Amino acid sequence: MAVSDTTLRVSVLIPALNEEGAIGAVLDEIPGPWQGLPGPLVTEVLIVDNGSTDRTTEIAREHGARVVREERRGYGSACLRGIAGIRDTDILVFLDGDHSDYPEEIPLLIAPILAGEADLVIGSRVLGERERGALTPQQVYGNRLACFLIWLLFRHRYTDLGPFRAIRWESLQALGMVDRDYGWTVEMQVKALRRGLRVAEVPVRYRRRIGRSKISGTISGTVRAGYKIITTILRYARS
Repeated sequence: MAVSDTTLRVSVLIPALNEEGAIGAVLDEIPGPWQGLPGPLVTEVLIVDNGSTDRTTEIAREHGARVVREERRGYGSACLRGIAGIRDTDILVFLDGDHSDYPEEIPLLIAPILAGEADLVIGSRVLGERERGALTPQQVYGNRLACFLIWLLFRHRYTDLGPFRAIRWESLQALGMVDRDYGWTVEMQVKALRRGLRVAEVPVRYRRRIGRSKISGTISGTVRAGYKIITTILRYARS
């Protein structure tokens, strides 16, 4: 059954850590009445400040976002804190705060949910256009390996573990997400398969982020993320 977009409530959750150079631009590009703009799209934007030491929080509030803080570091920790703070909503969109995604593509991302065709939609950077160098070689090959393992163990062919994604609120609640760091995105994708959710991918554009990545920008971050992603896939394949 398709969802009516006339009364639809769409929330955007943005984990952020020291993104003062990017967060204002990200917020300005999110479409919807949360900024007093016409249309049925985004009604709420929540920033989860994951321990920033710069002006991320101040800039986010200046641009109209609601901000909560999560001192425990980790992408998953920030997402869990944000989910706990979300008000009534129908669809939750996850968006990075580094300006690598294109917020104006949120309508494309939620379209399969509105059409009643999907419960979870992944924005695929692999299927879409991406700026040269936007993904590091380790991200590209790590992504391929993770998607191959999911196909091998779950018989579903994802092309990406991209963080830009949308999910029905009720479906998200049913997943029982628990990961507090690098395994968050893949946990959602494999749990969706285990729970029988309808999953889809749509092509999205991707560009070089503003500032340095806290994960792929360091060797230790890349190794820890890769290890956690692979072990998460294997754990849920056995459960």
